[in-house]
Amino acid sequence: MSFCLKWLIILIFQFYYLFYFNIAQPNFTFRSPCEGNKTEFSINSAYDTNLNTLLSSVSRNMDSYGFYNTTIGQDPDKVSLIAQCRGDVELQTCRDCIHNATRLILEVCPYRKSAFGIYDRCLLRYSNESFIGTVSTDPRQIFWVVKDFSNPQLFFNQYLTPLLTSLRSRASTGGKRKVAANVTSVLDFQTIHALVQCTADLSAQGCFDCLSTIYRSLPDCQCYAKHGNYILMPSCIVRYEPYSFFDQSSLTETPPALWPSPPPASLPLTPPGKDDKTAQTVIIVVLTVIVVIFVVCISVILMKRQKRKMMDEIQSIRGDDTTSSAESLQWDFSKIRVATDNFSNANKLGQGGFGPVYKGKLLNGQEVAVKRLAANSGQGDPEFKNEVLLVARLEHKNLVRLLGFCLDRTERLLVYEFVRNASLDHFLFDPLKHRHLDWGRRSKIIGGIARGILYLHEDSRLRIIHCDLKASNVLLDAEMNPKIADFGMARLFTMDETQGSASKIAGTYGYMAPEYAMRGKFSVKSDVFSFGVLVLEILSGQKNTCFINGEYVGNLLSYAWRNWREGTAINFIDPMLRGTSGLVGDIMRCIHIALLCIQENVADRPTMAAVVLMLSSLSMSLSVPSRPAYYMHNDDSPRITPIQDQCQNQLAKNKSRCLSQNEMSVTELCPR
Repeated sequence: MSFCLKWLIILIFQFYYLFYFNIAQPNFTFRSPCEGNKTEFSINSAYDTNLNTLLSSVSRNMDSYGFYNTTIGQDPDKVSLIAQCRGDVELQTCRDCIHNATRLILEVCPYRKSAFGIYDRCLLRYSNESFIGTVSTDPRQIFWVVKDFSNPQLFFNQYLTPLLTSLRSRASTGGKRKVAANVTSVLDFQTIHALVQCTADLSAQGCFDCLSTIYRSLPDCQCYAKHGNYILMPSCIVRYEPYSFFDQSSLTETPPALWPSPPPASLPLTPPGKDDKTAQTVIIVVLTVIVVIFVVCISVILMKRQKRKMMDEIQSIRGDDTTSSAESLQWDFSKIRVATDNFSNANKLGQGGFGPVYKGKLLNGQEVAVKRLAANSGQGDPEFKNEVLLVARLEHKNLVRLLGFCLDRTERLLVYEFVRNASLDHFLFDPLKHRHLDWGRRSKIIGGIARGILYLHEDSRLRIIHCDLKASNVLLDAEMNPKIADFGMARLFTMDETQGSASKIAGTYGYMAPEYAMRGKFSVKSDVFSFGVLVLEILSGQKNTCFINGEYVGNLLSYAWRNWREGTAINFIDPMLRGTSGLVGDIMRCIHIALLCIQENVADRPTMAAVVLMLSSLSMSLSVPSRPAYYMHNDDSPRITPIQDQCQNQLAKNKSRCLSQNEMSVTELCPR
C-alpha cells in the first residue's frame, strides 16, 4: 500500500512539474528592448535602404550552424547585423524563426537604428555602431517561472554552479556554435536541464567573459530562487529549467550545407500550434498513467484488505488457545513455487474438481501437498475462504491437516500435510492395488472415517457438514489410516442448528442424500448418507454406479438392499473378502449399518455418534433398515431416477457390465 501511494505521489508531482513548467511555461513570443541607442532613421534614407537589404536576405543566408553576420554601407549609414539560432534548432526551423524576427523587429522598434529582438529559438540584432566580435551585455532580458526552491542557496551552490561552470568552459572552447547543454539530478523526482550559448562572432575569451557576467549577476537577481530562468544578453544566453527544452542529439557539430535554402514564401508570425499539441499529448499521457496507477493502487489496497480480513477471521476462529496465528498460516508464493519446482508435471499428484494438486518439498525436507485452485474451477473466494476457515481449526488424526495458504494476485493455494498413499479410490477401484485392502485395513478405514465425521458433527467447536464425502476425498497415510480432505463444499453450523438449505446444489451425484439433491435440504444426516454409500463401496470393491447381473439392472445401493432382503448378502461382498474365515459376520454387520445410513427417510438414519457406537460394539442390536434412497427395481414403480435412467441407456448399448462411472460433479456454487 505504501509503495503504491509513494509512486502515486511521485507521479502527481511529476505531472505538476510537467504541467506547470512545460505546459504553463512562459510563452517566449517575440520581444525586443530596441537597445539603448534611440537614434532614428528616416524613411527611404540610405540607412533604411541598407537595413531593408540586409533583413530581406538574412534568413536565406543563415549557415548550417544557425549563424549569420555582416556589415554593409559606410558611416553614418553603415548597418551591422547578427542573426543566430539556438544550437539545437534545425536549419529550416532556424530560418523560419529569423524570417519572423525580421518582420516583427521593424514593427516593435520602428525607425530605430539599433534594435535587438529575440524569440525562444533565435535572436536578431542590428545597429549603426560596430559590435561584431565585441561582448555586449546590454540590454538584458530575464524570464523565470514563479516556483521557488525551498533552499535556493543549497540548489545554487551544490547543483547549479557546478553545472553552469562546466557548460561555460565547453561553450567557450567548443565549435562554431559556441553552445553547450547538460542535465543534472536535483531531487529524487526532479532534474535540471541547462543550456548556455554565445554568438558565434565572439572569441573563446569573449564567450567566457559574457557568460561570467550572467553568472555573477545571478545571486543578486530576484530570479535567484526560481526553479527555472532564461537570461538573454545580445552576446550570450543562459537558460535552465526543470524540464527538457532542447534536443541533445542536435548539439553535435555537422558539416555546413553546400547551398542555402530559399526563404519561405509565406510564414506565420509565430510558430504553428506544435507546442500546444505537444502539451495536450503530455497531459493525456500523464493523466492516463496516473489513472492506471491509481486503479492499480486501489486494487492492491482492496486485495490487501480482503486478505487482512480473511486472516483476521482465521485468527478469530482458531481462538486464543493456540500459538498459531493467521500470519503463520500465510505462505509466500515463491516458497511454494520453489517447493513444487514451479508446479512441474513431475510433481503433479492428481487433478481435483477445483484444480491440480502437487507434491512439494520444503527446504527443511518436509513434504507437502499443494492444492492450486484453477481460475475457472468454480471455487471462488467464498469457497476458498470457507475451506481455510474450517480446516485451520480442525485437529483430528482422521482429518487432513492444513499447513498454510497463499493469496498472491490471482493465485489461491492451500498447503496440506502430504499423505503418502493418495486417496482411497486409487486402491479400492484398482484391479491390482485393491488387493492391499484386506478386511483389517478396510475395517480400520471405515472406523477412521466414522470418527472423523463424528468429530466434525459433534466434537469440534462448530458443527461442520462435509457435504462431499466420497472415496476420492479420503486420503490414506503410510499406515493406511484414513484422513478426510477437501472441505470446499462444507457447511458451518452452530451447535444448536440441525439443518439448512441451499439454493444451488453442489456435490457428487450418487453420494448426495436425496433430500439435498432434490430439494437442497441438508443436515448432519446428509453426511451419514454419504458415509453409508462409501461403506458399501469399501465392502463390495465397486463404485456406486449402475451394473447388470443377469436380468438385474441397478445401482450399488439397490443391489445391496436386494441381496440383504433375499438373504444373499454374501454375493454383495468383494470376492477377495468372502474367504475371510470368521470375519464374514463382521462384514455383514457393516453392510447392515450402511443400509441404515442410506435409508430414504432422513429421520430413520442414525447419527454418526450412533454409527461409531454400532461399529465398536458388536453386542449392540441393530434395527431393521427400510428401503434405501434411489431404490431401483424391476417392478411397476413410476419413479425413474437419474441413475436408473443412466443404467437403462447403458443396457441398450451393452448387455454386459455397465462401464459408466459415477464421477459427475455439480460445480454450481452454493451459499455458505
